[in-house]
Amino acid sequence: MSEFNQMVRRILILAVGGLTALLLTTSISGQAAPSANQFVENSSTETGELKSAAHDSKASLKPRSASRKVAVIIDDLGNGMEGTEEILNLPIKLTVAVMPFLETTQEDARRAHERGHDVIIHMPMEPKQGKPEWLGPGAILTSMSDEEIRQRVEAAIDQVPYAVGMNNHMGSKVTEDERVMSVVLQVCRERGLFFIDSRTNYRSVVPRLSEAMGLPRLENNIFLDDVGSEAHVTKQLRQVLNMLKKGERNSCVTIGHVGIQGKKTAAALKKNIPILQSEGVEFIGTSELVWEQFSPSLQLGPGVTLP
Repeated sequence: MSEFNQMVRRILILAVGGLTALLLTTSISGQAAPSANQFVENSSTETGELKSAAHDSKASLKPRSASRKVAVIIDDLGNGMEGTEEILNLPIKLTVAVMPFLETTQEDARRAHERGHDVIIHMPMEPKQGKPEWLGPGAILTSMSDEEIRQRVEAAIDQVPYAVGMNNHMGSKVTEDERVMSVVLQVCRERGLFFIDSRTNYRSVVPRLSEAMGLPRLENNIFLDDVGSEAHVTKQLRQVLNMLKKGERNSCVTIGHVGIQGKKTAAALKKNIPILQSEGVEFIGTSELVWEQFSPSLQLGPGVTLP
């Protein structure tokens, strides 16, 4: 990212203070027109592909006007994980969450940026359960002082080039701790980054603190590959589509992973992308969801995090 772009982003974030907290959209309106097609899961669990009940899967898929938006976040890049190449080559815009301080951190961030994807920092944070070695280096712990937390967040931001935001890796303990998350979000605010709550803890204080600090409220709505099979990813994508078709929301944030299940997640996405697009789904970066939370007629100021 150029120095000019960084400077512009920081000017935006330092101009008006908490005024923008009043501007956040806490509910999304606008029901999409219903589709004549009702999707069912392919009976073949090997392919894990959405199939239309009204049309053969080989039929021509005619795109419709996009009124339903899906942001796909892919976690755990930065360590040469399995499925990385397949994910980066998907024909849609993604948000790529790169862990700091690892062997391919900077390379993966650069490659994702060159392919037009949003890059965010996948910040290791202390969980309530789980093996310590799963955290990775530079993790945020609840036992740390405010200054220690600040230093680790700053170092992670400096480590991941092209980052426009951050989300939590694990972090079920940290994201319910108001003191710790206040420091994390303050640093993000100062550095012009938004924060996406991965929702590893339903008691997370992140949404409330984000609104209070004038940051966009962004959170994961559904994990795609909490079970590592193509059929399960397809099932989760169908659930996303059903939520959008019911008019519960007109956008949805999802999270998948590279790693053990990375190739399966990539394969399921690749098969189902054209089918979802035929149902009016537009795949967007999380940075576009940030813009949607602000009125275009309003002058932006501090607390506004726009990449």
